[in-house]
Parts: sequence; C-alpha cells; structure tokens
Amino acid sequence: MMNFIVKTHKKDTIYNKPHFFVLNKGMNSGKPQNEAFTNSFVIVFDSETDCENIFWIAYSLWKSKFWHQHLVGSVISFLRLPDFKREFFPKSKLLMDEHEAHLKHVEALKLLELKEKQFHENINLINDMRRVILYRYCNK
Repeated sequence: MMNFIVKTHKKDTIYNKPHFFVLNKGMNSGKPQNEAFTNSFVIVFDSETDCENIFWIAYSLWKSKFWHQHLVGSVISFLRLPDFKREFFPKSKLLMDEHEAHLKHVEALKLLELKEKQFHENINLINDMRRVILYRYCNK
C-alpha cells in the first residue's frame, strides 16, 4: 500500500522527502511538475519509486482533462484541496492495482514525452534556419 500526503504548498517550504507539485488554479489545474507552482498542492512520498509512479498517474489525469469537471470559480477556475483528495486517492489506487499495465503505460508516456521534446527542438531549428535565410534577403 502506497502512502502519500497531499497538502497545500506554502512558498519557500523545503521538503526533504520525494515530492512533486500539482497546479490548482486555472485551466491547467491538475498539472504535475517537479518545480513548485505559485498556486499548487504538494504530494509527499516515502520512496522515490512511489513518487514517480504517482507522478505519471497525475500526469495522465491532467492530460485527459479529468480535473475540468471539478473546477470551481467564475473568473479564475481552481481546484479545491478536498475535491482533489477525494478524487485522487481512489483513482491512483485503482490505476496502481493494475501495476504491470501501469508500468508499461509509464514507459510509453516517457517515450512519448521524449519524442515530443525532440519534435519541438526540430521545429525550433527549422524556424531558426528559416530566419537565417530570410535575414540574408533583408541585409542585401
């Protein structure tokens, strides 16, 4: 059984145990990241492997826009801590019960993230080359 603690992140707090942050304001609510957001929850674990496994579950929930149905607020939408806990604990337990499938999905997600990063780097290189070529026309 995996144990983790979810609480509201306070600025300049340092966590000694493995952890990650989950954005709780705006349309990207639920987005996990290793660096702290201004408005975020922190999820603290006992082990690094648990942290990584749950990170990818949180990432999957965010990418699938699971948290949009739980957002409240008329101008700036946000995710409440009790709502997050109520939905995240059972969802993560359910997904971790199928551990072998979960590990395969995590590896696939990591590979896709890597490919997406490489794709964006290639697009940036193409744009740089386009700028260099067009710059030559402007300076003749």
